[in-house]
Amino acid sequence: MLMSNTDRAARLYYMANGFRVLATGDHVLCAVSGARVALEDLRYWNVARQEAYASAAIATEAMAPQ
Repeated sequence: MLMSNTDRAARLYYMANGFRVLATGDHVLCAVSGARVALEDLRYWNVARQEAYASAAIATEAMAPQ
């Protein structure tokens, strides 16, 4: 029986120009909002924090100085 990656969160290693899949899945969770982000839609992440973000606005908010 084939295993489906549907509805499973992936584990990724974020790099400056992309990411490496460590554990297969179809989405990641936004570190701020908790929203599901499909891997094909993932555009924003922080390499140092190894976090994914759902949008540019959320990424900007997360990286703003406290």
